[in-house]
Amino acid sequence: MLNKTILHVAAKYLKSDVSGCLGQLLALGTKASMWCGKHLKMTLISMEESPEEEHTDLFFQLVLDLLGFSAACFSALTRSPILGEKVVMPIVEKFVSEQLNLTKASISEIKRIPSVGLEVLKVAQVVVDAAIRLCRAYSQALNWDSYNLGIQDEGSMDSKKVNNVNHVIHITACTIENLHEIGTLAATGGGSLVTILNATWKGVVALLQIGKGVLAAKVQVSDIILTLISLVTESLRCASGQWFSTLNATIGVTEARKAFLPVKFYLINAIRISCQYPCQAFTVYKEITVCVSIISSFGIALSKETHLKAASEVVAELLEPTSLLLLHTLLNSAEVEYESKCKILDWLLTDESHSSSHDEEIGGATTVMDEIFSLNFETKPRARTLMLGQVILFLDLLKSSTDLEEDIRIGISRKLGCLLDFLMDEYVYSTVLALHVPMLFSSGSTSKVVWQSMFPFVLHALKTFIILASSDLAWKEVETFLLENLLHPHFLCWEIIVELWCFIVRHAEIDMVNEIVDKLCSLIKLIASSESSLMPGSALRKMARSICMIIHCASQSVIDRVYNSIIDDRSNLLSVIYIAFLMEGFPLNLMSDNLKRIATRRIITSFSGIIEINDEKLWRDGSRSGSSGELGAPVYALTSALQCLHINATDVNAKTLKFTVDVIHRYGSALDSFTKNLCSTLLSHILRIISNVKHLYASDQMREVILELQNLFVKGSAASDTQLYQCKPHLASFMAGLGHMEIAEDEGSANCCAIWELYHMLLRERHWALVHLAITAFGYFAARTSCNQLWRFVPPDAALSFDVETGNDANEERFMSELKAFLEKEVAIVVAEPCAEQLGLLLKEGLMLKETAVKVSNINLVDSGPDIRELNEENQPNKKRKLPSEIREGMALMQNGLKVIGEGLSLWHQQHYEYRELQDKFTSHLSCLEEVIAQMVDLADSG
Repeated sequence: MLNKTILHVAAKYLKSDVSGCLGQLLALGTKASMWCGKHLKMTLISMEESPEEEHTDLFFQLVLDLLGFSAACFSALTRSPILGEKVVMPIVEKFVSEQLNLTKASISEIKRIPSVGLEVLKVAQVVVDAAIRLCRAYSQALNWDSYNLGIQDEGSMDSKKVNNVNHVIHITACTIENLHEIGTLAATGGGSLVTILNATWKGVVALLQIGKGVLAAKVQVSDIILTLISLVTESLRCASGQWFSTLNATIGVTEARKAFLPVKFYLINAIRISCQYPCQAFTVYKEITVCVSIISSFGIALSKETHLKAASEVVAELLEPTSLLLLHTLLNSAEVEYESKCKILDWLLTDESHSSSHDEEIGGATTVMDEIFSLNFETKPRARTLMLGQVILFLDLLKSSTDLEEDIRIGISRKLGCLLDFLMDEYVYSTVLALHVPMLFSSGSTSKVVWQSMFPFVLHALKTFIILASSDLAWKEVETFLLENLLHPHFLCWEIIVELWCFIVRHAEIDMVNEIVDKLCSLIKLIASSESSLMPGSALRKMARSICMIIHCASQSVIDRVYNSIIDDRSNLLSVIYIAFLMEGFPLNLMSDNLKRIATRRIITSFSGIIEINDEKLWRDGSRSGSSGELGAPVYALTSALQCLHINATDVNAKTLKFTVDVIHRYGSALDSFTKNLCSTLLSHILRIISNVKHLYASDQMREVILELQNLFVKGSAASDTQLYQCKPHLASFMAGLGHMEIAEDEGSANCCAIWELYHMLLRERHWALVHLAITAFGYFAARTSCNQLWRFVPPDAALSFDVETGNDANEERFMSELKAFLEKEVAIVVAEPCAEQLGLLLKEGLMLKETAVKVSNINLVDSGPDIRELNEENQPNKKRKLPSEIREGMALMQNGLKVIGEGLSLWHQQHYEYRELQDKFTSHLSCLEEVIAQMVDLADSG
């Protein structure tokens, strides 16, 4: 009671002018706070052992009064700052420390004193606000600019001013430290402490702005940022623990926002502090990047659960943009060195998880959420679930790179290869193709969350980055990345690279497009070889396919430019490239009319020439040279051109059928593998030609072709030849075209029997791809033929006749049922929701693709050709280039020749001294020649 009375009396004096005795009142408050702090613990212990309500009520009322007195003292100090008084300033510092300690202790025990808990919270907030105002008032009373100059120039400030500044720094640092701890307590205290939470953390941010950075030496700013980061992850962990434990309980938007708004609050405060103290924030960049990765991964995990989709939308709306802004704060800071920013990108964007198996657990994690929240900056390798979060984060960085500095865009462009490494992982691959995730899109002043497939998001982010990089120095890195990966062994990565080139060609200026296609044509000329055009998986064919897809998006002039660059009858290598282009779908139909006519006439003339000659000498010369170019090239060219050029009926006549019969005969009589390969390839292409030129089916010679095909595929010894397997897909196309032919259905017709047997052979095939092609061909034939006895074309043991479960029982009814279902199936599914089985298949497919890509990447080529970067630098005279080997060899020969000439002159001097005048002339010229060659050698060494 006495203490209570003393506080009341002292509080009355505070309302008047107490500037003369404020030190005594502060000392009283300090002693009272120390006494209450000690007795608070004792009172709480005694309450548990033997509750005495009267005593405890009196004590807690005393605590309330003391906190009120503290707030009044802070206000009095704010009105009349005590500066320059050496005796009083330590008292003030002690007072501030003890009052905030008591406030912190009261809040930490708030749940154990429910009787006065609300009153304590109200008074504690008043104390916090008063302490913040006090620090601001003291700060405003100082000249921080003169203090900073005084630090640089020792002795320029008097001791009194230094003491004042140190006094304010001490009070502010003490307040920040206590507010930091109180804010941490409030964050774990539940919803009732929201007001304290807001007041303390806003106070921390505000006070850290005092003094223009001088508090960095007194306050552990990095610890404060780490606390905020830990509050973010703990809040998310708490939410996930509640939501994933209540299976199938749908979480609404309101509940999700209630859980995530505090998380956004912590992130915003971390951003504000990092903006003020970027160098201190950089010291914990690993923890920051881990936090950002956790948020992205957490959002992905929520999006996979139907009952948590609303929560994932809130993450995309509230948390992902804010966490990305935290990362931007470090990357854009002028105070953080470029090398340090590169460390952040290295840590964030480098794939170090591909070495771990998919089933590997981290830190004993057993669920997706366990994996996510077990991540820390020492976790290596990272979990696959987190790798997907990294991919999302990488894409967000690309998409938002307009807010980044140019040097950071350059750094990101050098990490683009890491994105392809991520996509090669089977888990990421399957998820990118199957998963839909929420994305925040802004349109003017409004923003909304839209669900989108991940694969289009990957392309959109990369295209956005390319647009931004095209106008600065990052473009060279981007262009090199695109060139180096144009033959990427993983098909998904290859498709992405080709799509990006198509995007560039579609939208870039014509000069830039011409420069690009010139580089691509230079590349294809480097990798071409005599036989590579016939190998579908060769580098030449893949490069040709890429270029053809790219120039489909280009203008007519660009397509003409590429065509003209590969037309040269005098070069066998360009002829190979020309065939490779045609076989990969070169857009002949998009060329100018004049070039189109020239190309058509060239193709028809070459094809007609081959089938007109078709003599033993031509076949013998082709077999002897080991090259199929002269024999096959015209056929391959016509096969490809039929898809896009208009070919007249007179251009491909019945002599084609005679050539087909001759090829079949030669295959049957061939003894060497080269001739067999050549004939089987030619037969495939000719069958494709016939199936596209329908008027040939009306020719009388077609019956001979059908009988020869029967002998080859059904009756002859070649029927079991594995080399013919490559012809069967094209045979199916040929058989489909027989619907345009008049067929006699009597059983005595050899031609009709041959067609039956060929269809029987095709429909018995068990390979899924051949089953599909055979049924498609039969469906086309059945819809157009005049035959009525279609059952004769179907064998009793057709693949579709067998029971799916056992694979043993076969009947015709099942075939007809399956055929009907096949022909009536829908062309495409509008909305595809991946099921567990499909994801499992994609996972297996991704693993196989990854293993194949790794094997291809590890192949060491004997001569890999010039580096891609040399193509980028061919027009830059200041760049070093590798000279052709012929020049170096020639200069070496000249040096050796000079040595031999010198030795000869020396011997000539010794033996024939009488020719001294002529010898002197030789010596003079030799000296000049040596000087010129020495200069050439120096040029070669530097070039």
